[in-house]
Amino acid sequence: MTAKDFKVGDLHEEVLVEDLTRTQLVMYSGASGDYNPIHTDELYTREAAGYPGVFAHGMLTMGMTGRAITNLVGAENVRKFGVRFTSQVWPGDTLTAATRVEAVREEGGERLVDLSVTTTNQKGETVLTGTATAVAAGA
Repeated sequence: MTAKDFKVGDLHEEVLVEDLTRTQLVMYSGASGDYNPIHTDELYTREAAGYPGVFAHGMLTMGMTGRAITNLVGAENVRKFGVRFTSQVWPGDTLTAATRVEAVREEGGERLVDLSVTTTNQKGETVLTGTATAVAAGA
């Protein structure tokens, strides 16, 4: 998108994953090096950690949400991205990110776009909130 395409209040939605699988959790463990058994070992997670079952890494949810941001503005244009995890993500969840344009502004000779993002599951429950700032490329 170009700078002229961004309007305050615009909302962009993107499905991040449909029916998150346990295999995806195991694959992310390998890719990230985070082998905490609460993400891959059902028995450990229930008996030792007291959760009803394995759940996704927070950084997996953040990474998928980040993809919605980069799909919108381009990875090369992201200047800042931060999130807050608000609920766990479980196998079987479908996640959707809603990115809203909060501001379009000038700073340091660049046209920037400030975004808010909310990722929800199939029940409409918020699992992550965040913000990002990106260069609004083009004229």
